[in-house]
Amino acid sequence: MSWPSWLPLKPALATLTPYGAPQIEGVVALNTNENPFSLSEELTEEMLRALKPALRDLNRYPDRDALELRSALASYINKSSGANLDLNNIWAANGSNEILQTLMLALGSRSAIGFLPSYSVHPLIARATGVAWVDGSRRADFTLDTSVAIAEIKVAHPSLIFITTPNNPTGNSLPIGEIELLAQAAAEVGALLVVDEAYAEFSEEPSAITLLAKYPHLVVVRTMSKAFAFAGARVGYMVADRKTVEAMLITRLPYHLSAQTQALALVALAHSDELLGEVAQLRIERDRMIKSMIEHGIGCVPSAANFILFSGFSKEPAVLWRAMLDQGILIRDVGIPGHLRVSVGTPAENTRFLECLFALK
Repeated sequence: MSWPSWLPLKPALATLTPYGAPQIEGVVALNTNENPFSLSEELTEEMLRALKPALRDLNRYPDRDALELRSALASYINKSSGANLDLNNIWAANGSNEILQTLMLALGSRSAIGFLPSYSVHPLIARATGVAWVDGSRRADFTLDTSVAIAEIKVAHPSLIFITTPNNPTGNSLPIGEIELLAQAAAEVGALLVVDEAYAEFSEEPSAITLLAKYPHLVVVRTMSKAFAFAGARVGYMVADRKTVEAMLITRLPYHLSAQTQALALVALAHSDELLGEVAQLRIERDRMIKSMIEHGIGCVPSAANFILFSGFSKEPAVLWRAMLDQGILIRDVGIPGHLRVSVGTPAENTRFLECLFALK
């Protein structure tokens, strides 16, 4: 982008472009890893009822510390991960990206390292907050070589280490034993290990939350956007030692989580069994898509998430992406040579994607 001379933009930001994916009407949107299932009519009505008291008190600020929501999130985590946490181990914000930004602002005293390709917002937020970013590496098949990663951590000596599992955009997950090795390496250099688990509910791998009691310098970042079909509400949360939560409060914006958002999230958490029931169907659809793609000569990275990174097509990624869009299918070009990514949609959407892909590849 070209910036005018009168705009005092920070030099480190001058070459950056805003994060985002195309938003196009009238297509099958399989590009942003959303849950494709709408909320039920009954759940929608209950959320509308929960909004009424919040709307009546719009003249007042919301609960600054979101105590009820954090308690409900702690209960959900304890139930799903077998942990024994309370609200002091939880911090909630407007999507997991706000969690990441606040972590950088509060705890990015040295550099941050992540292992690419991974979630592209991690280095973007680092640059935006003035934290030096170090590119760690992955194997050619996008798996993480833990011994190499530990060596890179020792050289970088960062204050923040980022791991995404299941990894976005590749979909592969990191075994809990390897996460523990990274937690030990983080302790040796005095760093915080941040495990981004945005897609954890789609994976069968144990959550890094199970390591928190042993490693207080561990942070797990979650979102309600994916598994809870809650992307439009913008709720992310962090599971961590209470001292890490207290540090986050230093740089958090005041009253950052609206009363309406808190009310809606409480209803969603109360119906977690209903909402997470769709996760099983998305797993089945993901596996069906991978099986069919492999049978048609398309290479797929093993995925524990609700998306698939694929290769093995004859066209350039940008050409195939445009050809798919011309057929009304919007997928994602994530910038990895020879690869594209597709989110798992409804069964009908997935079938349409597969038919178009096989006809165009």
